[in-house]
Amino acid sequence: MTSSPSVLHDRDMYWMRRAIDLSKLCPPSEGAYSVGAVIVAADGTELSYGYSRETDAHVHAEGAALAKLPADDPRLKTATIYSTLEPCSQRRHQVTPCSQLILGADMARVVIAWREPTLFVADCVGVEQLVAGGIVVDELPELAAVARAVNLHLLGNT
Repeated sequence: MTSSPSVLHDRDMYWMRRAIDLSKLCPPSEGAYSVGAVIVAADGTELSYGYSRETDAHVHAEGAALAKLPADDPRLKTATIYSTLEPCSQRRHQVTPCSQLILGADMARVVIAWREPTLFVADCVGVEQLVAGGIVVDELPELAAVARAVNLHLLGNT
């Protein structure tokens, strides 16, 4: 049985608020966004979570969350990852971009609050890569300002 659009939206709002709370745990950085991520199973159970710089200065939220699960965890195929920011499509360091990590995990769905601005990457194409890889991507623009707020030290009032 599938959920109605309003139930799905309410669930998405709940989990994105959880991801936003996680983004507030990020150690401050002048060179990287503060992002939170939550991986949720199809049955609504939280599988994992992460936030930027959780384990070291270069880890991104999606990578931190995925690293806590076995790479072959069968639940990932039907799971949704909620990320406060569009998964990155390129990295400054020799690390796999988050969009590629998500594609490699063969996840079903990604929900974001806002798209990556051009501050660090001129043209982030994480959403486009995910969609091209067959992953459903949804955006919650009504939570974009709240998700951005933790990064105002980087963005000013934009």
